Order: sequence, then C-alpha cells, then structure tokens
Amino acid sequence: MDRYAVFGNPIAHSKSPFIHARFAEQTGQALSYDARLAPLDGFAETVAAFRSEGGRGANVTVPFKLDAFALADRRSARAEAAGAANTLLFDEHGIFADNTDGVGLVRDLAQLGCVLEGARVLLLGAGGAARGALLPLLAEAPSSLTIANRTTEKALALAQQFQPEGRACALAGCGFDALAAGTFDVVINATSSSLSDDVPPLPQGIYAPGALAYDMMYGRDETSFLAAARALGAARVSDGLGMLVEQAAESFFLWRGVRPDTQPVRAALREAIARS
Repeated sequence: MDRYAVFGNPIAHSKSPFIHARFAEQTGQALSYDARLAPLDGFAETVAAFRSEGGRGANVTVPFKLDAFALADRRSARAEAAGAANTLLFDEHGIFADNTDGVGLVRDLAQLGCVLEGARVLLLGAGGAARGALLPLLAEAPSSLTIANRTTEKALALAQQFQPEGRACALAGCGFDALAAGTFDVVINATSSSLSDDVPPLPQGIYAPGALAYDMMYGRDETSFLAAARALGAARVSDGLGMLVEQAAESFFLWRGVRPDTQPVRAALREAIARS
C-alpha cells in the first residue's frame, strides 16, 4: 500500500487525513495517509525518514512550506512563484515540489459561482498565503487585482514581483488606508486575522453590488472577517473550507493521476466540523 502523510507543527488538528481517506475510498486507490509531527528544527530529517519507509508523497503545512520548497530537487511554476510548497512528490528523480493552495482557491471560487474573468479583485495580505494565490488568480484574467497589506511596502513589492504575470490585469499594491476610493467584486482575506478574531480595517463602500467576501480561514462558526463583511454590505460570503478540499484534490491528482469528486467530501467535512 502506497504511503502518504501531512507534515506540520502542530499537526493534530489537520483535516487532511480525513479528506484523503475519502478521496482514496471514492477513487479505489490503495493508499494510507496520516498526520506526522515534525520537529521545528528537523523537517528535512523527518521527511527523509518517511521516504526511507516507502513514502510516496506528502502535504506540508505551517511552518514548513518554505522548508519544503528548499528541500526539493524540482519545482512547479506555481511553487516557484509562491516561493513555498505544500505538496511533495517522491520519485526516482528525487523530490518534486508543488503549491496547490492557489489553484484550490480558484476552484473553490468557481464552485461558488464566482467569475473571476473581468472582476475587480482585492487580496488582503502580502504573506505566504497571498503569494501562493497570486499566479492562479492572475491566470483567471481579472480586470484588476489589488494587494492590500498593513505594511504598504510588502504589498508594493509583491505587486511588482508579479507584474509580468499580470498581462492585461491592473495589478497594484497599497496599504489598507488607500482603499477608501475602491470598490471590488471579490475580496479575499489571505491574512490570519480571523485566527485571533481580528478584522482588516476595510472602509465602507468596499463591496460592489453582488460582491463576494472570501476568508481563507474556516471553522465551525462564521469567521470574524465574514461577519464584518456582511456588516459592510457583502452580498455573499464564504470561508476557506472548500479551498482546503480543492487543494487536497490537486495534490491527490499529482500523486495518483486521478481527480476525485470534491463535492461529497466537502459536505462530509463540513458535517464533521459542525459535530466537533
């Protein structure tokens, strides 16, 4: 039986084993998948030990996505763009690194009926989550993509880095205080603010009619960002649970060459979280 795992620290909370067990059952793939705690100073050694046990691939979560990128012999274009990896494939050529977070986001947005082509998109945050989302978002050809961050310089630097990928998209970076004149069709929270029940300081009028507010965080209850978005006039809101399942499905496809049906797994995971 082929072996896969997710590495992180902490890791006990991970939903990845739940998701991949259902993918395997649905597609008839013979594999095992478990969660493994890696020491903060021992990621490479933990991965090497897993490979020696016959591991075929792995997912990687915080705080090891930069370590996973550095460990790889080969990397996908989206991993290169993100500068981080959440998926590793082990084969005869060594370690291949990919980043499936951004494509997971885009696929979840599509599941929600959100059309990114021609849309005005606001991406909140300039850290790893935002970086991983940019290339797949730009590939959908929005009319504009604005990166807003508490530290303006980080947003400007990120916009400049991805400018060649923007093509006809108006790509810009700014601080939160510069958003007063903006109106957006899709607002994506790529900050970790909801983990501490904090909210990025967004002004009135930020949401266009029919706009979607999307938080990459998820939980049993509505996140602080989504509650604030409703109060500011967002017509639709969604958390990032679907993104979690969709990025896992892309990893599964990389490993097994089979694309699972995500809808029943999303529903089962939502129900499991509600019961927890």
